[in-house]
Amino acid sequence: MTERLAAMQARVQAVRDLSSVVNAMRGMAAARLEQARGRMRAMRAYADVVDSALRTGLTLEGLAAPQASPAKRRALVYFCAEQGFAGPFSERVLDAAPDLRADDWVVLVGTRGRSVAAERARAIAWSVAMPARVQGLARLADQIVERLAPGIAQGEFDQLDVVFTACAQGMPLQVRTEALLPLPAPARGSTPLPPLPLTQLPPRALLFDFVAAHLHAGVYCAALRAFEAEAQARMETMAAAHRHIDQELAALQGIWQQMRQEDITAEIVELAAGQLAFQPRRRRVHKPTSMQS
Repeated sequence: MTERLAAMQARVQAVRDLSSVVNAMRGMAAARLEQARGRMRAMRAYADVVDSALRTGLTLEGLAAPQASPAKRRALVYFCAEQGFAGPFSERVLDAAPDLRADDWVVLVGTRGRSVAAERARAIAWSVAMPARVQGLARLADQIVERLAPGIAQGEFDQLDVVFTACAQGMPLQVRTEALLPLPAPARGSTPLPPLPLTQLPPRALLFDFVAAHLHAGVYCAALRAFEAEAQARMETMAAAHRHIDQELAALQGIWQQMRQEDITAEIVELAAGQLAFQPRRRRVHKPTSMQS
């Protein structure tokens, strides 16, 4: 019985250690979530400024937004999970992505997502890891844009979509697809146009810089939202795991207490039986009876 108690105690301790690991992982995910949300407002403001500058640049004389052509290729950037313990995060992204064409040029972000894509035999042109810290997302956006820039400059790609998971407080995770190319058409109609800025660069060179900033801001925003969503998914997974561990721990502790009580009862019974076995038996004393005559 003592050996069974020791084994059960070791199992309870192992579950407690696992609970500590889960709590640590949930704390790390919460920290990453707060970091991403802290940068989201600034990133959205930057993206709005870039979008406004691009729309203004497209109104410059002699420039127009390039139109999509069926003869050209489409580039897709998938933002999947970098690590495990995030539930079916990568699977949802790959399931909700647009239908792939044979000539699509696919970029996949996230080590875990790359493994899922390999299991599904998805053709990937290039893959890169998602940074572990939010500070590395700007460099990630640089890498993706630099990788796509030659094809865009040479007219190889006429469409660029980013596929990522977005989260909002109190709402379930949702996979979204946003188009960064083709560029938005210049504002026309009754909407008054802002005054054209004074420029020092040739209009096409200026527009090229605007397009590069537009792509960088779009990829950066998608990466930031995917980073935030992955942290949220990991927090939810760890919270569910913590609840399961608490239930398992309560059940194991109940079993351990019952086994301990049975062990104590068995020891008491054994001691009582031993005491009775070694207790000397009392002899009966027969008093002589008097004989009456």
